[in-house]
Amino acid sequence: MRGDFLTANALGRALYAPLFDSGDDPPNVARFTFLDPAAQQFFTEWDKAARDLVASLRAEAGRNPYDRALTHLVGELSTRSEPFRKWWAAHDVRHHQTGRKRLRHPTVGDLELDYEVTELSADSGLSLAVFSAEPGSRSAEALDLVGAGPPRPRQSQLRTTPRGPNASACGHCRLRVRLSHKGCLRPDRARRRRAAPFEECSSAWKAGRM
Repeated sequence: MRGDFLTANALGRALYAPLFDSGDDPPNVARFTFLDPAAQQFFTEWDKAARDLVASLRAEAGRNPYDRALTHLVGELSTRSEPFRKWWAAHDVRHHQTGRKRLRHPTVGDLELDYEVTELSADSGLSLAVFSAEPGSRSAEALDLVGAGPPRPRQSQLRTTPRGPNASACGHCRLRVRLSHKGCLRPDRARRRRAAPFEECSSAWKAGRM
């Protein structure tokens, strides 16, 4: 309830990659939101997300006024973040069990996700958050891409890099050749194709013109 992210499935970890990459152990959403500059890019509606988080921590402080870890967290954020200090002093209390989050993932862009938070009765102070996207929506497609991870080249696309005194690869493909088609030029075409766009080189290679 202090905002520590103790664990996540693979998709949840990929979705909240900026938070899990923040360096905290365990990652804490309050520290990330107010102290990490990446948070203002990740949370599309940062002001709303930050205010809701402060109100949730205020509610937790009311339930557990002697929670030493929470007291230290509030003290740290009050010292290091002026927005947190201002909103904490407003004494707003709110606890969201359901709602909608708008995120800007560094890989797939904007996502609009519904969430539901369930408190775990067997473990006091712990809760489980479940996120979902509307089926068929752009966010659902983007969430599938997040779960799939970065694309990998197909084995059929790999070819030995040209060798020999005149062998070369085009300028656009030079940095990508090891991950895609492994040498898009024959030596006698090197000079003519050096400035061709990557897509044109790739298409010509697949058509057998190189």
